[in-house]
Amino acid sequence: MNARINVEWVLIPVFCQLTGYTKRAVETKIHKGKWIEGVHYRKAPDGHIVMNLPAYNEWAMGNQ
Repeated sequence: MNARINVEWVLIPVFCQLTGYTKRAVETKIHKGKWIEGVHYRKAPDGHIVMNLPAYNEWAMGNQ
């Protein structure tokens, strides 16, 4: 059986593992406005920040 999971939003620690960015680098990009709330990241109902992987990929390719 092959199962496919499409994950769009992930917590910062998972995002860091997938991209190689440190937590501090992520927080700096958010603070400096490099990544936009509602596009690249958002606050989940429990207050955690979650990152949008498809939006990050577009940003990394220079498409935003």
